[in-house]
Amino acid sequence: MRVFRRLALGASMLALLVSACSAGGGGTTIKIGSDGFDEAKVVAEIYAQALEAKGFKVDRAGIGLGARAITAAAIESGQIDLKPEYIGSGLAFYGGTSSRSADDNRSGLQAALSSKGGGITVLDYTPGQDTNAFVVRKETADQLHLTKMSDVAPVQDQLKWALATDCPTNPLCAKALKDEYGLAPKSVTLLTACSGPMADALLKKTVDLAELCSTGPEIKTNGWVVLEDDKSTQPADAIAPIVRNDILGKIDQAKFKDALNVVSAKIDTSTLAQLYYDVAVNHKDLKDVASAWLKSVGLGAA
Repeated sequence: MRVFRRLALGASMLALLVSACSAGGGGTTIKIGSDGFDEAKVVAEIYAQALEAKGFKVDRAGIGLGARAITAAAIESGQIDLKPEYIGSGLAFYGGTSSRSADDNRSGLQAALSSKGGGITVLDYTPGQDTNAFVVRKETADQLHLTKMSDVAPVQDQLKWALATDCPTNPLCAKALKDEYGLAPKSVTLLTACSGPMADALLKKTVDLAELCSTGPEIKTNGWVVLEDDKSTQPADAIAPIVRNDILGKIDQAKFKDALNVVSAKIDTSTLAQLYYDVAVNHKDLKDVASAWLKSVGLGAA
């Protein structure tokens, strides 16, 4: 009888172990990170909850870690395992030539990452896009007759600018402005990209032209004018999860990729804008916003 009980107990323990392993990641914890602005943070939180719903363990400590230079170093070093990447900007960061084609930017980003040792994989990208946008108040646009970036050069020194902190070294910012538009403004304040302080500076008239995200809710809320990028300097910036290959080797890779690819397929541009709005303007909690959206598309936790 004791032997039977021991056998039964052993079988039960084995079943529990098999169940735990089949849930997704076994004992492996996936460290998720993101850039520091609200849109990137809420997408990272969506990744976290989608993976948890499939049985994976996650660590959110890296969400909102900082600018791309910081998060790129973090994923390359293993400080984080996964992050949302804006594929056009990411490709430019790694020295590639980004374009208006999301397919080209994804394949270019993968090639650039592979050339650094092949340690990171780019998963499927979203149909939604968010590009760098150069924005002015309507009265500024009307007064100086600004509708496109090519209009700015003759009046650039009449404007106070707010640009992203990485602008001086970002080929899609300072280099693109100078090479394509002849812009090298004298009065520049460097602020966190797509941030509340950036938008507040434009709203309070501390600056006259600000670099925001095209999905930024403040643009619509305040009736601001996005200047047309008539030289096509800004790439197709769909979002894709990028993940370290060493973490893929420790988990159920097919289940992991499917969980994230299904999420990406449902994030269109209007979704990005609404997620951003809910966090930045309505000041809702990241987790609540992510959870509500996942449930709305049938991907929430059971």
